[in-house]
Amino acid sequence: MTVNGEVVTALGARADRRTDVLAVDGVPIALPEETRTILLHKPAGYLTTRMDPRARDTVMALVPDIPGLHPIGRLDKDTTGLLLLTNDGALTYALTHPKHHVRKTYRAWVQGIITPEAVARLREGVLLEDGMTAPADVSRLAVRGERSLVELTIHEGRKRQVRRMLEAVGMPVVSLKRISVGPLQLGDLPEGQWRELSQAETDALFRAAGVARA
Repeated sequence: MTVNGEVVTALGARADRRTDVLAVDGVPIALPEETRTILLHKPAGYLTTRMDPRARDTVMALVPDIPGLHPIGRLDKDTTGLLLLTNDGALTYALTHPKHHVRKTYRAWVQGIITPEAVARLREGVLLEDGMTAPADVSRLAVRGERSLVELTIHEGRKRQVRRMLEAVGMPVVSLKRISVGPLQLGDLPEGQWRELSQAETDALFRAAGVARA
């Protein structure tokens, strides 16, 4: 093997994947890209996409410029909370494929006093225009005036699903925040800030999806 044209003979010699050229028998080789995963506390007003043709603000403006980094799934423009971004295609697949049933928990302030009957409907599944939803875990956390704070956990990933489920039982959403994905919690990370996941946290996401990490 050579590094930058020089034969490497020392055991444990190192190379920088970003700047060094490695070759075996004169044939250049590429080292696999380092996988990185970021947890962002998404604010309202940002699109969950890499680029927007109308030049609107996207979540990519809030995170470091890492090659291949992309959002895992989506939060709509007005929804806040936990958003994962990665350059690891295997992790994206594990967390977004419907068969893996990774749980996601949201807290929503809704207009009106949510009734036991509405909670029961959400727990059983509600009929939307794209079919019946799977049962959700639902609890009422608080009531303030004419609004209720509801916590809802689902494992599906349909577009605007939580908003549509609550609207289907007569509870339009005032604000919506995702607080967990699988074993990961948003915690006290400030809005608009991000942190990088540890190896243990990434491994836990694969386990939550029931996928063996390569």
